[in-house]
Amino acid sequence: MNYIYKWVILAWVSMVLVSCKHDSTTYNVFKYNQNNNINSLDPAFAKSQNNIWPVHHLFDGLVQLDDSLHVVPCIAKSWEVIGDTSYTFHLRRDVFFHDDPCFPSHTGRRLMAQDVVYSLTRLVDPKVHSTGSWIFGDHLSKLPFQAPNDSTFVINLNRAYSPLLSILTMQYCSILPREAVEFYGSEFSRHPVGTGPFKFKRWEDNEALYLVRNSKYFDQISTNLDGIKTSFIPDRKVAYLEVLNGNIDFVSGLESDFVLEWVDSTGRVKDEYKNRIKFYKSPYLNTEYIGINTEASDCSPWLKIKEFRQALNYSIDKREMLGLLRNGIGKPATNGIIPPGLPGYNNVGTAYQFNSSAAKSLLQSINFQENKDSPLILYTNQDYLDICTYVVKQWEKIGITAEINLLETSILRSKMRNGEIALFRASWIADYPDAESFLCMFYSKNPAPPNYTRYKNPEYDELYQSILVNTDEVSRIREYQKMDKILINDAPVIFLFYDETALFTTTDIQGVSNNALNLLEVKNLVKR
Repeated sequence: MNYIYKWVILAWVSMVLVSCKHDSTTYNVFKYNQNNNINSLDPAFAKSQNNIWPVHHLFDGLVQLDDSLHVVPCIAKSWEVIGDTSYTFHLRRDVFFHDDPCFPSHTGRRLMAQDVVYSLTRLVDPKVHSTGSWIFGDHLSKLPFQAPNDSTFVINLNRAYSPLLSILTMQYCSILPREAVEFYGSEFSRHPVGTGPFKFKRWEDNEALYLVRNSKYFDQISTNLDGIKTSFIPDRKVAYLEVLNGNIDFVSGLESDFVLEWVDSTGRVKDEYKNRIKFYKSPYLNTEYIGINTEASDCSPWLKIKEFRQALNYSIDKREMLGLLRNGIGKPATNGIIPPGLPGYNNVGTAYQFNSSAAKSLLQSINFQENKDSPLILYTNQDYLDICTYVVKQWEKIGITAEINLLETSILRSKMRNGEIALFRASWIADYPDAESFLCMFYSKNPAPPNYTRYKNPEYDELYQSILVNTDEVSRIREYQKMDKILINDAPVIFLFYDETALFTTTDIQGVSNNALNLLEVKNLVKR
């Protein structure tokens, strides 16, 4: 690591943040960093982590997930399912919206079932253009959302939909008041009003978001926090140094230089840092892969051949890759697209364990000739340049030439979405704890996202349609595994690794929640 660079950055950051120190001198403020700016605090646009985390602090849904990813009550204290197509939720009567000028006397009113109808109707309204409008698919009946009384809410489906309860835990399904949306109009995304444990204070573009404790929160929580400050330092190196310097309490994700310096090869904090930082890792419902779109205009003819794609998979020593570049954080993806922690995960490693001999045999079977004159082009962003460099070198060992094309993240996603590139580094994070959240990536009728590879397989499609209506867990798991085996054989992706959460905090922070969705839970955080 460049230590001169380190201390120059530290001096710069200290000057930038000195004006913010007053925020934590009187109040107990939890400070964490997001590398990407928030672009909306409206739950209807809670698509990525930078938006999801603050929305989770500000809003609640009918149901929520515990740390074991079980669906448990939240605003709804109980529910029942009738005939697999009608869900009745019984709401708590002690849930109140945050105090806000959108209400008479600026006092938040009690949440009622009509608010749930409004929130979910707004979510799927085409005029809103919500990034979450897809979540119910075509499973809703003609009168999907009803409120028989103030404390009863009903969802009606036209057929069984097995992931429904899990889907309702998504931040898209947060409950909000009509008054706030109408009062703030287009500015609601910058002035949210919810029922969550924290409420909105102010948002300074490109600098910080400030939230304060909701003293009227309905649930029993053990946090001693008075507020939350989210900073937006884009450089991970800078953010990590700020944790070491005590100016930030928490960061999420990996920065390779710091991981190698702070954490040993067993995934434990090195002795010299134990009195300054804590490190948490746990399974994360995130599968990292290289996608292959054989319909893209720049697709190599070789990529259209299944055996060639299989050879690409066999050639990568994933365990070595994780050890060298991530200090063993993550697990080799040798079991398919479904990651550990979900029903349907196949715990027998069958998806391309490292085998260069098998890779070379497959290439011989298709009479592969060296492709130096027309190398494969692998597209990625800066964060994964080290991983992709390793992969390309592994391919070279079996005679396959490839080059890396580095793109800004937004441009990379745009090209993936538009089907312009054939080979791209990507990841898929579960939106909800169900294997269907991963398998949907390869259903031919789904657009991109999620089907960035444009994969088509009639047998797979038939199984996918079956799992959506199959409410028998045992048989549904068997179908999940059949689908994963089809993907392993067809190889529309190169399986890399199952990610693990990587959370770093100062030693002052206690009560960090490890959950496989990497959702920052603040209800039980304690700052000493």
